[in-house]
Amino acid sequence: MGAAAGCATTAEAPTSDRARPRSGGRLRAVFAGGGTNETLDPHLSNLFVDAARAKALYDKLADSGSDLAAVPRLAAGWEPNAGLDGWTVRLRPATFHDGRPVTAEDVLYSYRRITDPNRAFRAKASLEPIDLAASRAVDQGTVEFRLKRPYAEFPNALAAFGAYIVPAGTEDFSSPVGSGPFRFVSFKPGSSLLARRNPDYWDGAPHLDELEILVANEESARAGALLGGQADYAHELNPATARAHQGRGRVEVIRLRNSAMQGFVMKTDRAPFDDPRVRQAFFLIADRQELVDGALSGAGETGNDLFGKGAQYYPSELPQRTQDLAQARALLKQAGREGLTVTLDTSPVAAGFVEAAGIFKEQAARAGVTVEIAVGNKDTYWKDILDGGVFASYRSGALPLESHFSQRLLSRSTTNATHWRRPDFDELYLQAQSTRDQAARSALYQRMQRRLHDEGGFLIWGFADWIVATAPKVRGVATDAPANTLDWARFDRIWLA
Repeated sequence: MGAAAGCATTAEAPTSDRARPRSGGRLRAVFAGGGTNETLDPHLSNLFVDAARAKALYDKLADSGSDLAAVPRLAAGWEPNAGLDGWTVRLRPATFHDGRPVTAEDVLYSYRRITDPNRAFRAKASLEPIDLAASRAVDQGTVEFRLKRPYAEFPNALAAFGAYIVPAGTEDFSSPVGSGPFRFVSFKPGSSLLARRNPDYWDGAPHLDELEILVANEESARAGALLGGQADYAHELNPATARAHQGRGRVEVIRLRNSAMQGFVMKTDRAPFDDPRVRQAFFLIADRQELVDGALSGAGETGNDLFGKGAQYYPSELPQRTQDLAQARALLKQAGREGLTVTLDTSPVAAGFVEAAGIFKEQAARAGVTVEIAVGNKDTYWKDILDGGVFASYRSGALPLESHFSQRLLSRSTTNATHWRRPDFDELYLQAQSTRDQAARSALYQRMQRRLHDEGGFLIWGFADWIVATAPKVRGVATDAPANTLDWARFDRIWLA
């Protein structure tokens, strides 16, 4: 590599050659892992490393594009009925690694497995609107889905995290058979997966001969593996590491913008946050740029108390909220909450959580509010804050706005950390899902988001960049793909120069 760099003085011909995809080689990608209990069952995907392995070996009917809108994958297309409570999905020609075609029966088996009430698969909530007992295979390449209610954004369910298609009857994943771009070779839980190019992949054979996904839980170990030549791709590096090595020629740093929402949740049914004036005061206490600079080391951009910046249906026209301590004090006085003391639950479970809590504590003090920080157990943090406490640090990866509403903001939502339960808001969501015209549906989403901006329980102060780094020889890594979207971890599109 040193000789090639030294020769690139005029650079036009070498750069052109390096930009042209080449076949061959093994890429070694290192992620944080889940220990010796890891599995290749794609329906148990939970961590980023799980998703990367599943994406290599399997396919979904759809996936989320960079704007979080659903993009067809194994599905060639879909069409709703007039009532939006039935959808016909046509499959594209594709085969599993053992040569069997991917069929409608495989799809129905996979979805029924995911929604088994006796199992705890992450995609279950996303597929809940489907009446799988009434759904059927019209023929080998066509599935007719019956839904329990109108669902205009049904393709989001097809793209749900973990909603992978496996051959009908599959329960043993020790030597998994999928339809993805790479075929299984070997797997050591908590250590490595080795997979080989699938030359018959429906979306075109990968450039790489082999993909090896390695595990290193400590960020320093992932960075060290990349710098030491034991890995070619390192996932989830921190901003300090990126700054230390960017532009120095040893690695290429790639920042995936808007990959992680950062903020706090306020329980809207518990004092003091059951009073919307207190929530509005806390919106005005936050100096968002100071939080981004301090907690994210500047690797991100400010939020506006709404989820999904850059996503389809996001109301970018809303004015950016800024700190206004005088107005915050006035609102607290109106609410009879002068001199308020509140506990902020946080944890080292995610980068920047504890730092953001400390920064917000100082900001709140300037509005006469005392914030007491409670640092919780990172192993139980997410469960603890779902129903406990009143104010907590929060983070989320990319997700379609409709999925954010349905999973976190309806009265029946199972992960409703803000306890936002408003029947009229639920009705707006159901009305949107019954609205076929996209412009009219978008207008309903705008109403929902304006209400959340005014009085919701999410104080969203920033959106963090997701940082990956590669060896200089690695090409083809998408730079506009938030984590968990289609082009994130697309190792079938990567090559070695």
